[in-house]
Amino acid sequence: MSDAPIFIHAALADLAQGRSLSVSAAEEIFELMLRGVLDAGQIGALLSLIEAKGATADELVGAATSMRRHVTAVPLSESTRARVIDTCGTGGAPKLFNVSTIAALVAAGAGAKVVKHGNRSRTGRGSAEIMQALGVQVEASPEVQARCVEHAGLCFCFAIHHHPATRAAAPVRRSLGFPTIFNLLGPLTNPGRASRQLLGVSRPEHVRIVAEALSRLGCVRAMVVHANDGFDELSTTSANLVAHVEGESVRTVSLHPDQLGFAGATREALQAESLEEAVGIARDVLHGGAGAKAEIVVLNAGAALYVAGEAADLKDGIDRAREAITSRKALERLDALRAASNQGG
Repeated sequence: MSDAPIFIHAALADLAQGRSLSVSAAEEIFELMLRGVLDAGQIGALLSLIEAKGATADELVGAATSMRRHVTAVPLSESTRARVIDTCGTGGAPKLFNVSTIAALVAAGAGAKVVKHGNRSRTGRGSAEIMQALGVQVEASPEVQARCVEHAGLCFCFAIHHHPATRAAAPVRRSLGFPTIFNLLGPLTNPGRASRQLLGVSRPEHVRIVAEALSRLGCVRAMVVHANDGFDELSTTSANLVAHVEGESVRTVSLHPDQLGFAGATREALQAESLEEAVGIARDVLHGGAGAKAEIVVLNAGAALYVAGEAADLKDGIDRAREAITSRKALERLDALRAASNQGG
């Protein structure tokens, strides 16, 4: 590694001039951050300057490569790891009722293996809060998480426990108060080493950048999605910008819900105003409740099943997602996850 102070100052000077970091420079400066070499001022400058100019695919690839070296991994077998998917998004979008968490349960109910990466949310209705309220032990160890995948088809990975090297950046991120490159890096650093992802982003300009980064990081298949209404999910209220990743191939399309047989929904029909309401929606959907909230879950679970290779295409994935709900298999996966995660170990 280069002389650290000289390299740090040079990298920050480049960013201050609006120049982007190369893959190797991004990897090196994030490695220095994760090893505790950067001070709070340097971390704040790094994150702010990258955010001001916009993160590039090179910067994401370099930073994610470093972060992946430091992640506390879930000890899965190679055969299981090859099948694992994630439905984690970047956050930062208008908040719904945590569609991705319920979609993960539905996808597991239809046969997918899911390592759901997530965190708390500024709204108090993040995936960690939802899972905990549903009775899942979100503080489970990696060994227990692996057992959950084996017995329940999915586990929940609380991000703060799997990325201990990022602790130095946490107070800086809170102090800054705006999304940073870490919001994009979280979904790229799944503790199950997921190579298949349904990944929602909050800004349209991030769709292609994140997709290209996934491709270069060895992704097998992914859909990176952003709804025209601003949601970081596949939405039933508007058209969606979608980047399909198939190995080294990245193609971007517009996908409207009516192409897949969904009636248009309103933003108001998809809102949750509290954690209690969001948990109630999750339970209602898993018990077979109909309506706009169930439909957006089915759409996203169907996409998850497609990227998992459990469905031939999106329409097939949607059919399988509906069946997982009506047969109560998705609800059974929640019951199994609750039991396995609370057994300790």
